[in-house]
Amino acid sequence: MQSGLYVSLSSQIALERRLTTIADNMANVNTTGFRGTEVKFNELLGETGNKINAKVAYVSQGNDYLSGDSGELQHTGNMLDFAIKGDAWFSIDTPAGKVLTKDGRFTLKDSGELVTVRGYPVLDAGGSPIQLDKAGGEPKVGSDGMIYQNGKQAGSLGLFEADISKGYLRYENSGVMTTDTPRAVTDRFNVGVQQGYLENSNVNAMREITQLIEVNRAFESMTSLTKDSEDSFNEAIKTLGGSR
Repeated sequence: MQSGLYVSLSSQIALERRLTTIADNMANVNTTGFRGTEVKFNELLGETGNKINAKVAYVSQGNDYLSGDSGELQHTGNMLDFAIKGDAWFSIDTPAGKVLTKDGRFTLKDSGELVTVRGYPVLDAGGSPIQLDKAGGEPKVGSDGMIYQNGKQAGSLGLFEADISKGYLRYENSGVMTTDTPRAVTDRFNVGVQQGYLENSNVNAMREITQLIEVNRAFESMTSLTKDSEDSFNEAIKTLGGSR
């Protein structure tokens, strides 16, 4: 009889987690390069302990994963804005270590170092900070990430890949730190850089609002199930107590 309580409680925990991810996604709908968070829920089977050895399905707390959808590319015309076409990331050096990001809003320091809007060094394919000539003219970047100044190669934007399904931590909204060691992308015809563009957040606001409504309705349903289970349990106690 308590199975209904356990099922509804497991569902409420899962729904609360989904609600948290929806709130985070909505908060970053306008964050450059943001990848939305999704949650995968698994069914867990537990023994009811009765004579027929029936099983009850519970809901796991869920596993977070990043949406693999690409955000829309927005033309800015800024020669230090970059977007990645394909499944790859930029790498930046932060106080927490190397971080992958889709946020290509870069700038040049007076020293010529290419950095993010937060001042973190942007790394090349070898994992070293990119150093350009501040007085060397406007940098031009090819689709392969090669950087040219005055017609001469001055550096290259590193493009990296990693198996994010093995685990990750978010870093300042659009950045991620992966359990799997990132690897430089080489010889990939379907990955490239587009100068003068930025990748917008891949969060679909209308879809998130729809899911928010569905989660709220499901939570209300589970709350009603919890109350019904509690009422049935209390009635059973009264009945058993009165039969003695």
